[in-house]
Amino acid sequence: MNVTLPKTNSNSLTINSKSSRPIHVAIIMDGNGRWAKAHGLPKIAGHKQGAQSLKSVIKCAVNEKIKYLTLFGFSSENWNRPKSEVQDLMSLLEYYLKTEIDELKNIGVRFRVIGDRKNLAQKIVTLITNSEVKTKSNSVLNLTIALNYGGRAEIVDTAKKIAIDYYQGKINIKDIDEELFSSRVYAPDIPDPDLVIRTSGEKRISNFLLWQVAYAELVFVETLWPDFSEVDFKQSISEYNGRERRYGGSSRWP
Repeated sequence: MNVTLPKTNSNSLTINSKSSRPIHVAIIMDGNGRWAKAHGLPKIAGHKQGAQSLKSVIKCAVNEKIKYLTLFGFSSENWNRPKSEVQDLMSLLEYYLKTEIDELKNIGVRFRVIGDRKNLAQKIVTLITNSEVKTKSNSVLNLTIALNYGGRAEIVDTAKKIAIDYYQGKINIKDIDEELFSSRVYAPDIPDPDLVIRTSGEKRISNFLLWQVAYAELVFVETLWPDFSEVDFKQSISEYNGRERRYGGSSRWP
């Protein structure tokens, strides 16, 4: 099920504490380029403003006691963007890793990255590794960033791991099921998303967590990511709280 939420300027929205809030929220952060164009600014300005939205959403997730937050930071297809834009994005990522990790650690956030790190600059890989080590004991919020990530690639990599285990005699054909497959994905200890939010009005998954979002609720928000606020985040969660999750079963209502 999916729905498109209108942009809201209300600052009074609260989440119903009696509702079943999501454990894991995943977000496709979209619209930085369009935001910059609308404001007559270079794309990097949109990405920088988007980083401010990221900080706001992380703090809101902590306050609302969301346990897992996964963000689509950079897809494997994004390398096809203009070289200058990719360089700007990597520089912004490097800056974020240098300046924000201590704050994340202080508020109890565990930071992790999923995706293929081979194409990332070594200095960024080192910063990622150091950030993961520095925050690994935190448990208030598990923050995962998908970098150089593609859902199909993750499924292929998982299939390869299972094939190797079978070839080495560690498993039998009858052992291969959904539970085994889920135990071989990039971050098997992270539960599947309950809620996926995409900003900017686009209505597609874009190769994000394809295995994990099988039963997730989808909410599409018109707001461009640089304008995405705490209010938008809470409204998306409230929309989720009003859903009936059936996992392929029948509705409980007549």
